[in-house]
Amino acid sequence: MRRADTAFSLYIRTRDSQDYDGVMFKCISCGRILPIGQADAGHYINRSHMALRYSEDNVHAQCRRCNRFDEGNAQGYRQGLIEKIGEGKLAIMEAQKYAQHRLTVTDLLIIADYYKQKVKEFRYKIK
Repeated sequence: MRRADTAFSLYIRTRDSQDYDGVMFKCISCGRILPIGQADAGHYINRSHMALRYSEDNVHAQCRRCNRFDEGNAQGYRQGLIEKIGEGKLAIMEAQKYAQHRLTVTDLLIIADYYKQKVKEFRYKIK
């Protein structure tokens, strides 16, 4: 799981820095624009809910202050999600929160490889 989490987190931070040439990002919760090195991959719905742990709609670049010290800044995050994905997708995601979802070791290795490749593709586009 650690490999999948690491690859997915790097992908999210890379994806969300594309509007700023890969060096800056905009926090989904507070809107501050900061260097990408200060980004976390913050989950709107806690990653303990496996059905959404690797959902690209559920995870976005978030400043460390919001993610770590402001309990995720849930109100700001929700508003940011409505602007980014819309209320309909957000409602569907919230409904999926308690869906049963089990991942095998093979599933996790596939997830890790998939997101490593996606990061490489982004980095190739930047150069």
